[in-house]
Amino acid sequence: MSAHPPIDGFYSIIPAGGIGSRLWPLSRQDAPKFLHDLTGSGQSLLRDTWDRLVPLSGTQRVMVVTGRAHRAAVEAQLPELTDENVVLETEPRDSTAAIGLAAAILRRREPDVVVGSFAADHVIRDRRGFRRSVIEAVEVARAGYITTIGMTPTEPAIGFGYIHTAGPLDVAGAPSAVRVDGFVEKPDLATAKRYVAAGDYLWNAGLFIARADVLLEQLGAAHPDLLAGLEELAAAWDDPATRGPAVDAIWPGLTKIAIDYSVAEPAAAAGRMAVVPGDFDWDDVGDFASLAKLHSQGRSNDLAIIGANARVLADSASGVVVSQSKRVISLIGVKDIVVVDTPDALLVTTSEHAQRVKSVVDALKLSGRSDVL
Repeated sequence: MSAHPPIDGFYSIIPAGGIGSRLWPLSRQDAPKFLHDLTGSGQSLLRDTWDRLVPLSGTQRVMVVTGRAHRAAVEAQLPELTDENVVLETEPRDSTAAIGLAAAILRRREPDVVVGSFAADHVIRDRRGFRRSVIEAVEVARAGYITTIGMTPTEPAIGFGYIHTAGPLDVAGAPSAVRVDGFVEKPDLATAKRYVAAGDYLWNAGLFIARADVLLEQLGAAHPDLLAGLEELAAAWDDPATRGPAVDAIWPGLTKIAIDYSVAEPAAAAGRMAVVPGDFDWDDVGDFASLAKLHSQGRSNDLAIIGANARVLADSASGVVVSQSKRVISLIGVKDIVVVDTPDALLVTTSEHAQRVKSVVDALKLSGRSDVL
């Protein structure tokens, strides 16, 4: 039980979508990344996210947006989740549609609501630090800014986007908040080193907090047709008789675009974007290299072994082994190895090439081998 009351007027949104293709063959369409225990906590990333957000919003003020195919698994892991707080997608339409629809629904229910979007598959262990940053971000959002929480870089990572910060903001209750000058896509190593050395760049963690009306206004400025579709869906949502037909008619035609491009970048260009630097631990577990690092706690010679019944013999080996089969896996004299053994697919690569796993998934799609996706 949290020692602090929930944040007044605040609603958390958990977009639980995507298959985590860089974690194939562990993460699949029918069992995506957020449904797995990747930390050894004994529960899924989704459940960890829920437990992190409930103290901030309250049990009745967390909304989950997920695919129809994952409804049963999501509800089994989150028995406290109420029906009115489940938003089901018929097919993936990227983060703008998911977050925008949730915001439009919640604004109709509560016009002044502040919403925060927090991915279902991130790892954050420092809940006190996370809470401090969210509280600041909510204050900045109430002042009319679209706000994100950016992570202070610990290394020149090339797997993350970056936020370029500008001058400080004068918002009561948010002493660390600064303006956002722009967003940068995943850089090459040399560029990432320059960003870290400059000291005015943060990792883009994809955590967004805003008043629902401000977020939707910004979305409508750049994508009025998308906003119109989301508003039409929201108007029909709380009536079971109209919801299903509206979703079937409108959802497939919505523009597929990430919220970074539809809202965050235009807001930054308009001077309406702010960031609160996060001083807590954070990992998006974006590939098997980050999974290995998460379990090794920085010890480069460690071999992380994941799987309740894993049978691994290792001699002078480091990296990560994920085992979902009964096979004995022997590793001798290999460094930074990645082995993922499932009943119908085997992946072997290295931490250096972990980002390239997505290309395997793309190749399987092109070849029609959907049975292992």
